[in-house]
Amino acid sequence: MRYISTRGQAPDASFTDALMAGMASDGGLYVPETWPRITAPDLDRWAALPYADLAYDVMAPYASDVPEDVLRRVLGEAYATFDHAAVAPLTQIDRDLWLLELFHGPTLAFKDLAMQVLSRLFDWALNQRGESVTIVGATSGDTGAAAIQACRDRPTMRVFILYPHGRISEVQRRQMTTTGARNIFPIAIDGTFDDCQALLKAMFADPAFRDEMRLSAVNSINWARILPQVVYYVASAIRLGRPASFAVPTGNFGDIYAGYIARRMGVPIERLVLATNANDILHRFLKTGVYEIDQVTPTQSPSMDIQVASNFERFLFDLGGRDDAWLRGRMGELTQARRFEVAPELANTARRWFDSAAVDEATTTAKIADMRRRTGRLLDPHTCVGLAAAEAAANPPTPMVALATAHAAKFPDAVEAATGERPSLPASMAGMMDRPEQVERLANDLGTVQAYMRGLTAGH
Repeated sequence: MRYISTRGQAPDASFTDALMAGMASDGGLYVPETWPRITAPDLDRWAALPYADLAYDVMAPYASDVPEDVLRRVLGEAYATFDHAAVAPLTQIDRDLWLLELFHGPTLAFKDLAMQVLSRLFDWALNQRGESVTIVGATSGDTGAAAIQACRDRPTMRVFILYPHGRISEVQRRQMTTTGARNIFPIAIDGTFDDCQALLKAMFADPAFRDEMRLSAVNSINWARILPQVVYYVASAIRLGRPASFAVPTGNFGDIYAGYIARRMGVPIERLVLATNANDILHRFLKTGVYEIDQVTPTQSPSMDIQVASNFERFLFDLGGRDDAWLRGRMGELTQARRFEVAPELANTARRWFDSAAVDEATTTAKIADMRRRTGRLLDPHTCVGLAAAEAAANPPTPMVALATAHAAKFPDAVEAATGERPSLPASMAGMMDRPEQVERLANDLGTVQAYMRGLTAGH
């Protein structure tokens, strides 16, 4: 399998090269040249497999340059860190409504399912090459925590994670700032997640800095971050045994893009329901065909407080017939005018792939309380944005699977405000709230961030 850039002006790459680079050198995102197919006999054959073995069969066609024994070992070690035997269990909560629980990993969020794999693939590739890298990531909360947990204390990696100061939950922040690991450097940026992501992209667009620092990425701009997320859509389809729809709370479009990949590969997915909060740029695009950046609105679901959804570029590339010149034109318009518009027929095609709903704060709070009353469960606000969107789009006569993307204890203030009950952290994290924090607060300025990173990596 070879990988090409959405912007068409970078050399194609192997899976390992795409893993190590993160972004293509032309500023585009890597996508596979072709989509492998999953057939009904495949799903039948995979029904009895443990999660790690299923993950191998789904991922192996995309990672053709990773030896079989290496990929199997990586996946086995990664999923052994989860506290549920099924890794991503599917729980029925109503006649045609299911929760896909993606919060059983080390940091209690769905990002663990990919990050535990990604860090081990990085470590293998770096040891093979006798190299080390500087990993940089931007996070609205969960990506950074998952990356830090997965990469801490690995001598092949120095990890810098940018997050928006004051715009994530205390639990999310402390998961990043209290590790004490010598290779971990959290940076609180005075700005929004979009500002953090813009700084990240600017670093990769600076060839001298990128090469000097040996940069790589753990954000979902890295194809190897997206690929493991495809697996839980396949596992859900096998478990249900019939076509299903999925409601996906999304900010950066990565999680629902993994569902799109699964559907492209032939997994029987009826509809993908894109759930947003007040930061509804993706919902507005699906309704109007206009992608227009607005101000970021802080909400109780901060991991979705995003306006510029990086992974949407990958879907646009397919939507435009894989015409890289057309894609470059749209990205240029977005940079210059903060908006672009697609032709009506393309907007209609997008709507055939995705339904969408924007969920306001009052509805999110009400859904948290409603789920506590109906099911006895405390659910986090992101999951409840997805559940509210599922309810709004419950037209297909198929099971609806809502992705439960984080443990309620990661957002205790929002859950307590809705239910009067404060969810507790697992015993394994009990001491985290008392440990000292290590973090650098910096201005939203590329030169300032680059100078800080250079200072900490000099001589390494």
